[in-house]
Amino acid sequence: MPSTPADDEAWRGNALPLLNEIRHALDRLLASGETTVIDLGALPMGPQDEAELLAALGTGEVDATINAGGPSSVRETAYHGVWLVTHRNETGETQARFIEVAFVPELLMSQPEDVADSVKVLSERLGEEQNIRK
Repeated sequence: MPSTPADDEAWRGNALPLLNEIRHALDRLLASGETTVIDLGALPMGPQDEAELLAALGTGEVDATINAGGPSSVRETAYHGVWLVTHRNETGETQARFIEVAFVPELLMSQPEDVADSVKVLSERLGEEQNIRK
């Protein structure tokens, strides 16, 4: 972490290149449906960089929380198709943070296996309901 003003300056300036990368990712999403995930923890960013990036992205209309092995949040930014995904542990500490450029974030999409389980359970329930009515 930077400890002096001179050191702090070395940590600035990463928000703008990331915003350009996000813009290009939006172009790819529209052109081909390709999603992009940017791992903010894997980038050389200081607290000021992240604060500038998050301020520039703003807040959108959708905010979802998933509780599985600790809370994860998916928040739409002010730019449709650009999502901030944050994973926390049970004590609330941030474990990972990503920018996901997608129509729908992967974390919110139902998995085929889960949908197949739902078909089976609902079919069984409907069968039971029909048997009760007979």
